[in-house]
Amino acid sequence: MDKKRILILGGTAEARELAGRLASRGDFEVTLSLAGRTLDPAPQPVPVRTGGFGGADGLAGYLAAQRIDLLVDATHPFARQISANAERAAERTATPILRLQRPGWQQVDGDRWTRVATLEEAVSALGEAPMRVFLAIGRQEAHQFNAAPQHAYLVRSVDPVEPPLTVPHVTYLLARGPFAVDDEIVLLRDHRVDALVSKNSGGEATYAKIVAARALRLPVIMVERTGSHSVTTAETVDEILPLIDHVASGGRKRGV
Repeated sequence: MDKKRILILGGTAEARELAGRLASRGDFEVTLSLAGRTLDPAPQPVPVRTGGFGGADGLAGYLAAQRIDLLVDATHPFARQISANAERAAERTATPILRLQRPGWQQVDGDRWTRVATLEEAVSALGEAPMRVFLAIGRQEAHQFNAAPQHAYLVRSVDPVEPPLTVPHVTYLLARGPFAVDDEIVLLRDHRVDALVSKNSGGEATYAKIVAARALRLPVIMVERTGSHSVTTAETVDEILPLIDHVASGGRKRGV
C-alpha cells in the first residue's frame, strides 16, 4: 500500500501527540518539522526535520520535492508567520492543509484581564507608572518591552533571552512547564509582582499563572489570538484524526 506522506509543523505538545498517534498506524509516513528555536527539545516519536524552510516559497518547494500529501499546521497559536507561510505554500502546491490549535483560555469570575491584540499594545497597556511586571511570553519577543524601561521585569523562558533586555531592572528565570498553581502564587509573591503579561496560548501547562493571578487579584494583560479562518481547524488530536482520514481517503495524486 502506498503510504500517505504527512508533514506536521510542530513545536507543541499537541503536535507530538498527533505524531505519536499517526506513527502507530501503517498507512501514513509522518515527518515532524521543528523550527529549532528550543535548545533542548523533547524526544519525538517520528523522524524530525529541524530548521526553517525559507518562507512560503521554501516550504512550497519542500512540499513538492517530498511529495507531501497533507500538511498539518500544529505550531504554537502565536506562530503567526509560520502559519501564514504554511497556508500560502499549501495553496501554491495544491496540498491539503489542516490546523491543530488548542482552544484559548476563557476569562472567568475573578480574572482582571485587559485584552490586547499585540505585544506593542501590551506595552502601552502597562501605563507610565513603574510596576513590577511578570513577562510570561517566552523569549522571542521579550525585547518589545525595552520600550517601557520604567518597569522592573521578571522574564521566564525555557531558553535564555538573547540579546538580554536593555531595561535597567530585569530578572531572568529559566523554567519549563507545566507549573503548579501553589508554586506560581509563591513566585508572584516573592517577586512582588504587580501585573502579568501573557499570550492567550491555551492549554494546561502554563495556565497556573493565570489561576495564581486570579487568586492574588493581579491584573493580566492578555494578548489575544489573531489569524486566518480559511483553514479547517481542530482543537484536539481526537478531533483532527477523522479529518486526516477524510483527506487521506481522497486519493490526491502526489506532485504539482
